[in-house]
Amino acid sequence: MSDEVPQGVDPQQITAWLSERADVHPPLRFERIAGGQSNLTYRVFDTTGLRWVLRRPPLGQVLATAHDMGRESRIIEALAPTDVPVAPLVGASLDDSVNGAPFYVMEFVEGHVVRGEAEAAVLSPQARAHAGEQLIDVMARIHAVDPDAVGLGDLGRREGYIPRQLKRWYGQWEKSKSREIPHVDQVHDALLASVPEQGPATIVHGDYRLDNCLLTDDGDVAAVLDWEICTLGDPLADLGLLVVYWGEDESGFTALPGGATRAEGFPPASALVARYAEASGRDVSQVDFYVAFGYWKLACILEGVYSRYRGGAMGASDDGAWELFAKQVEMLADAAAATVDRMSGSGSG
Repeated sequence: MSDEVPQGVDPQQITAWLSERADVHPPLRFERIAGGQSNLTYRVFDTTGLRWVLRRPPLGQVLATAHDMGRESRIIEALAPTDVPVAPLVGASLDDSVNGAPFYVMEFVEGHVVRGEAEAAVLSPQARAHAGEQLIDVMARIHAVDPDAVGLGDLGRREGYIPRQLKRWYGQWEKSKSREIPHVDQVHDALLASVPEQGPATIVHGDYRLDNCLLTDDGDVAAVLDWEICTLGDPLADLGLLVVYWGEDESGFTALPGGATRAEGFPPASALVARYAEASGRDVSQVDFYVAFGYWKLACILEGVYSRYRGGAMGASDDGAWELFAKQVEMLADAAAATVDRMSGSGSG
């Protein structure tokens, strides 16, 4: 591991801050974790080894509501006593005084981040099957947490979740977009006109997927990560987005190219939906609406990532990754439009 200090961390300041909150053996070393495309994440080592994980907003100008360190750290701390597995919070610095930007630090949790086929290979087919089931069971446990009981009752407005989400992400699309993609506008209008009636509001993760969970060798969920856009609202939005990331049974299209979930052992998306219905007791008959919403929302989010890459806010990158994001946004918008057509039975493009 290189001793070079990555962009976005001040070792001296962070060492002093962390020494007041944990047993630290300096000097600290920092290693940027690749893969996350929103907040920046770093492994933090002292002389005894890997011990913590630090999160901070992207470099440069960002959309503030999507990078709230205080919100994310508060959620993790609130969920710690529940049966939802999270990484223990060490502390949070919510101004710019220590590191030039807000950040928080969690204890390091051992586990596999299964993002692609190579990572899936470390799990047996049996462990993959168990991981799919566990992913749903943990989602149902998140949605079963009483927000008031854990101090998160004011995390967001409970009513009108989908209309508010459509407004929020469409607004961020308008701020971030680099080109016109008609399907983004068309799907927004179609979804707004057909929002299902929302049941009782729950905690909604907002980006729940396989690679936002740490897995044990057996496929148990050791910790759920990346709570940055968590709020209160319609829990079926989490289920729809998971299907988007997982890959629908018929199309095989997955939101992330080269995703792990086609590997032997992982259950089909339809089995996940059925298990969620059983575990949660919720009606999932309108899941296609939430799948369409998931495709559309992810297109809006990735356009923001694309915009930040082009502006250099994600740090130096010469691998052309931002070009892949541009294409992925278009594919997601197309998938959202196709799902809306399936919902309406029009079959038109």
